[in-house]
Amino acid sequence: MVDGMDVFDRRLVRLRRERAAADWAAHDFLFREVAERLAERLDDMRRRFPVALELGRRGGALTAAIATRAGIETLFHMGLSESAVHSAGALTVVADEETLPFRDGAFDLIASSLALHWVNDLPGALAQAQRALKPDGLFLAALFGGGTLAELREALMDAEMEEEGGVSPRVSPFADVRDIGALLQRAGFALPVVDVDTITVTFPDALALMKDLRGMGETNAVKARRSGFLRRATLGRAAQIYRDRHGGADGRIPATFRVLFVTAWAPASSQPKALRPGSATARLADALDAREVGTGVGTTPTRRKGE
Repeated sequence: MVDGMDVFDRRLVRLRRERAAADWAAHDFLFREVAERLAERLDDMRRRFPVALELGRRGGALTAAIATRAGIETLFHMGLSESAVHSAGALTVVADEETLPFRDGAFDLIASSLALHWVNDLPGALAQAQRALKPDGLFLAALFGGGTLAELREALMDAEMEEEGGVSPRVSPFADVRDIGALLQRAGFALPVVDVDTITVTFPDALALMKDLRGMGETNAVKARRSGFLRRATLGRAAQIYRDRHGGADGRIPATFRVLFVTAWAPASSQPKALRPGSATARLADALDAREVGTGVGTTPTRRKGE
């Protein structure tokens, strides 16, 4: 996650989202689950967000989850896929998540669900989102993180090495918690919080998993991928490796999705600030009912005997 990265073929990402939009309801189960978990963050907010943006629309799950929450009165929709965006009806913009076409301070809330992990310039996209928020506006996002589809990645790499004598990227690279936390701070967000949910979904076999990933528009769009389809022998061997290493007693195989949930705020003077070191007005020793013992550097509270 550095400046100038050009990992993903954004044209291919758009085409795959367009293809997925045609039969989206048959493959959107994971998107519905993640959208609901993301929207639950709004339930803890004691404020309203009248003007909101859905960034990177992938069907209607996020709209359904947030539309009646947190006082949203006007909800705009933006995304890469024309079909997915226009399915929202009014207030839609077809645009790349890497280039936000909005004025500074336009929104009280920007929410994005499972779209930003395909962005090349994630630092730039986050910085633009921060500028598009009003002071003390909320940025809420979910994206796939490191460890997602680890079982599939392993099976494909080992099968390709066995059958073809080499490997190429077959599963997208994903950011981890530390990557996203650092990028949020770099983009100018205040009070960033990143947490992770692990969602495990079982499938009849690896081929069924790959079919669902295709239906989600989540198949490989890494520019460095090998052109052409996997050989039949390689695909069959990958399915066998997957089942042998991860299959359950019922014959089904698990697929791990690690989802990073992001909450961050556009900076505002009204937000709480950390106190300067040494500015505390209460003693830790008093809170612990202990006495202070000098250490030569500072003072250390010592618990009383018998405590």
